[in-house]
Amino acid sequence: MLLLNVLIMYVSVPFLIRIFPSLLRKFVYLNFLVVPLWADFQNPGIYLNHTVNFYLTSEPGVTFGVWHALPHNRWKESEGKDLSWHEEALSDANPIIIYLHGNGGTRATSHRVKFIKVMSEGGFHVVAVDYRGYADSTGEPSEDGFTKDILCVYDWVKERSGSSTVVLWGHSLGTGISTNTAMKLKKKDGTVLDAIVLEAPYTNIREAAANIPITKIYRKFPGFEYLILDTMARADMHFPNDKNVKVLSNPFLILHSEDDMVIPVHLGRKLFEMAYNASTKKENIKFISFPPELGFGHDHISSHPDLPSILKGFLESIQ
Repeated sequence: MLLLNVLIMYVSVPFLIRIFPSLLRKFVYLNFLVVPLWADFQNPGIYLNHTVNFYLTSEPGVTFGVWHALPHNRWKESEGKDLSWHEEALSDANPIIIYLHGNGGTRATSHRVKFIKVMSEGGFHVVAVDYRGYADSTGEPSEDGFTKDILCVYDWVKERSGSSTVVLWGHSLGTGISTNTAMKLKKKDGTVLDAIVLEAPYTNIREAAANIPITKIYRKFPGFEYLILDTMARADMHFPNDKNVKVLSNPFLILHSEDDMVIPVHLGRKLFEMAYNASTKKENIKFISFPPELGFGHDHISSHPDLPSILKGFLESIQ
């Protein structure tokens, strides 16, 4: 009976996904996984020093949480300062990272906190976002909605950044949000972003789904592509990094760990080749892989002590 029940469940899942595409959105976004539990997002000092919390509204009914961590050279003078002081600090010529995390978890998840800390200590402002439906942000997750949220953040930062360099840094799912945002800005008024960093990227969400470990048990299942992969589009999920990088003219730095078991490194290399071949400034397109012995996997490139130097070197090379 147990084996029969397992078999019935195994067979049922692809058909349920096809009939109810909203189930697939749940599997992809994993926004219901709030990690850590009972996180106090309004008090980022629990996790990070010299960081403030605030909220932005991207459209009626959607308010999302943001942390702003200061660069190391502003820590001492920031003691006791209010939110408006932190806003003014964005124009201090230190480069700014708008950090777009992957699926599941929150801005307080440990490897994301590690990233913010490393880059803050390395001299960057870090503006970390929890999209709609994540953490303490309102609204429901959607590809179009994520883009609206990041456009809101980008406009907010640019209004305060002066001549400071602004970088979009996307990790995993966040890479698709990054390039979608860049495309929207390009179509809107021709804006070319200073730089985009794509950490552990994929070509598009369909190809990512075909390669992630959780779908391995279904790859030989009759109708796998129709029932699961084709349902991505029916669920309004595309995240077409491949199409986007072919027409975007901003600099790209692509980072991928060789031992990434979630998004395999060959997808990062494939995306790099697409961006490189399409670019008229090939020196602005760079790919860096990290050997498996470092053990970074999918989430822990942020553990690399030279990460701030890697980004600074890239930004200097594209001046």
